[in-house]
Amino acid sequence: MKELRETVCRLHAELVRGELVVWTAGNVSGRVPGRDLFVIKPSGVSYDDLTPESIVVCDLDGDLVEGDLAPSSDTAAHAYVYRHMPEVGGVVHTHSTYASAWAARGEPIPCVLTAMADEFGGEIPVGPFALIGGDDIGKGIVSTLAGHRSPAVLMRNHGVFTIGKSSEAAVKAAVMCEDVARTVHVARQLGEPVPIAPGDVDRLYDRYQNVYGQRSHG
Repeated sequence: MKELRETVCRLHAELVRGELVVWTAGNVSGRVPGRDLFVIKPSGVSYDDLTPESIVVCDLDGDLVEGDLAPSSDTAAHAYVYRHMPEVGGVVHTHSTYASAWAARGEPIPCVLTAMADEFGGEIPVGPFALIGGDDIGKGIVSTLAGHRSPAVLMRNHGVFTIGKSSEAAVKAAVMCEDVARTVHVARQLGEPVPIAPGDVDRLYDRYQNVYGQRSHG
């Protein structure tokens, strides 16, 4: 638990470094391995003031289990994802500028870059509008991403939620989501971006997910 709190605390600094958040908005959470618990940023606390000890522990109903501070206002959404997507080990929420602009338009980001095919396996989809506080955002995330290769969803009129096998993977998806959202926006100022053929998207995704990078050889 201590190591996970340290990791999640450190990852919040990556949101700041990537300019994905302002003030106290945004959050990272991580599932506690082997237990029906997760850790998450406390509500309204400055990123500069975050410490591993201030990261709170909640159960999968979103109720506070350990910590002196109130959990994030997005805790119910994170909890819903963990309850319904057991393969997910980390969840991130941001209001990053370019990706949130697509969310404000209610428009998915089309797969027009090899980096998108690699990381997202296609377009980045749009989820439904939902009010903060209950399960509605979580339901929208799960229903949109179920069966979808994208680890990111643009929640309409709100912002970005990303998932991953770990908190680190979810943060990477959030960083990549903003990067491609910006690039595709710029491309549209020049004209209509050229889509990548579905078969090529499949091949790029498979290569990146299964071949790219360093692999253990035992």
